[in-house]
Amino acid sequence: MLGRAANGVYWMSRYLERAENTARLIDVGFHLALTRGNKHSQDEEWKSVLTTTGLLEDYCARHADITGPQVFNYLLRDRDNPGSVLGMLENARTNARMVRNSLTNAVWETTNEGWMHLSELLSRPVRETNLGEVLGQVRRTGTLVRGALEGTMLRNEVFNFSRIGTFIERADSTARILDVKYYVLLPSAAWVGSSLDNVQWDTLLRSVAGNRAYSWLNAGAMDPRGIARFLILDGQFPRSLVFCYEKIRSNMAGLAKEYGEETGAHEILRATGTGLHQTTIEDIFEMGLHEFLQDFIGKTQHLGNAIAADYRFIE
Repeated sequence: MLGRAANGVYWMSRYLERAENTARLIDVGFHLALTRGNKHSQDEEWKSVLTTTGLLEDYCARHADITGPQVFNYLLRDRDNPGSVLGMLENARTNARMVRNSLTNAVWETTNEGWMHLSELLSRPVRETNLGEVLGQVRRTGTLVRGALEGTMLRNEVFNFSRIGTFIERADSTARILDVKYYVLLPSAAWVGSSLDNVQWDTLLRSVAGNRAYSWLNAGAMDPRGIARFLILDGQFPRSLVFCYEKIRSNMAGLAKEYGEETGAHEILRATGTGLHQTTIEDIFEMGLHEFLQDFIGKTQHLGNAIAADYRFIE
């Protein structure tokens, strides 16, 4: 497979996953802002969403204040925002079109139709009254494309590159959201363990679609250490770091079988994956949650760069 085609499939899936993650953050921010009693608290919720997406600095350079409608329109449809949902979905469609001959009709059609529907919805400013419809369509598009991939694609290099892109993006997103929790969502370290702290942990779980799964496993108890363990080390949860790396390992093994050899990226993956499986939540908190997550994010970026180099994405 040409590196250009591998790059297209890989980034198609990364952009789709990133768009869905952003939509989930907006949804959580919106519902939390509705529960806040004053404008300052509402604006702080939206500030935390911008911080989590890494777009706070860019937003503040363009806008004088932080308000709900201004923030979610910036994140959803602002053409000058390179990280907007509309921009990411357009990039996903462009990459899919580039490798259209490698995709089934079902995968191409769901990607293209999702983009067309959202382009229409986002052609006008989004209001609070139709925000739910827009966010639902973003999530639906990602779900439909993944379903088409799972249900119609051969388990070949195209499928493997797509899945690797999905789970590298998902692992990075989960780690960033968990990292921001301690440094942004709480107004002060004095709040740790308070009722506000519990609300913020629930917010974190909702932003990764894990609140119900966590409740099933833990009877709803909001234990920060237990939640960190769930999001990092629980192999049953499809957005945990361990789960994501296990899926990356499986699909990288598929590439090694397809091409008849492993690459340097396989060694990097093995080292990071082994470290994840051998660590405990006690080890993580002893090291420092922030330090652990920053190290993990760096290693995941290194893995993505190694995959791009080994499989010649730039060619």
